[in-house]
Amino acid sequence: MITLSSDFGSPYPAAMKGVICQATDARIEDIAHDFPRQDVRAAAFWLTQTLPYFPPAVHCVVVDPGVGTDRDAIVVRAGDHALVGPDNGVLLPVARELAETENDAPDTFEVFTWAYDDPASTTFHGRDVFAPAAAAVHDTGVDTVETLSEIDPTEDYADLRFPAATVDGDGATGEVLVVDDFGNAVTNIPGEVLADRFGGVVSVDGVEAPVHRAYAAVDKSQRLVTVGSHGNVELAVNRGRGDEAFGVSTGDTVTISLC
Repeated sequence: MITLSSDFGSPYPAAMKGVICQATDARIEDIAHDFPRQDVRAAAFWLTQTLPYFPPAVHCVVVDPGVGTDRDAIVVRAGDHALVGPDNGVLLPVARELAETENDAPDTFEVFTWAYDDPASTTFHGRDVFAPAAAAVHDTGVDTVETLSEIDPTEDYADLRFPAATVDGDGATGEVLVVDDFGNAVTNIPGEVLADRFGGVVSVDGVEAPVHRAYAAVDKSQRLVTVGSHGNVELAVNRGRGDEAFGVSTGDTVTISLC
C-alpha cells in the first residue's frame, strides 16, 4: 500500500497517482489533500492522528513550502512503515508514533537522504520526485532502491516537535495546534488536566465554559471544553465553531483555569 497526503487540493494528486500507477501495482489510499496550505506543523499533527491506524505501508507526504529550494528529500523508516517526503520536519512526529507503536521506542526510526536528478518542474516535486520515490521504496525497500541515487542514512535532518503545555495545580497554559473543519480548536494541553472537571466549569482566557465529554451535552450553539479523540483539550461548540466562539486561531496561546 502507498498512502498519499498533501495540501494540493485538486487535481494535482491525480498526477501523482498516475506516476505511481505507471511504476507499480501498489494499492493507493488517500489520507487527505486538504491539509492547511503550507502549514507543516498542522499536517504533521494530522498525520499522527491517522497513519498509526494503517497496516505497514509507504506513506508519501508532500506539504512542501520549500519546493524548488535546496532542502533535502528523505525517506524515514519507522517500524515496518516508510515515509517519503521533504526534509522540513513534517514526517518526524508520525515517525515517532509509528516507531513507538511497533517497537515501544519512539526514537527507533532511521532517516535517509537521497540525491535526485533535477526534475522537469521545480514547482511540483510531488509528481516528479516524491511519487516515483514512493513507488520505488514500495517495490524494493529502503536499503536497495537503485533508482534513488546516493541514498545514505543521516542524523542531519529537520526535526519538528509539538510544543509542550505548562501544567500546574491551577490549570494549564498551551496553544492551539490546529483547528479542524468543524471549527474545533485543538490545543496541546493534555486531556488529563480535565480529569476531575467533567460536569463542572473552567475558565478559558477569563471566560467560563462547561466541561463535557460530548458536544451534545450542551444545547446547540453553546460552547464547551472537552477532550478530543486525540487526547488533548479541545475548545468547541455544539454544531458550531469553537474557534469563533472562543476567539482563537492556530498558534494562539490559551490559558485554562480550574474554577
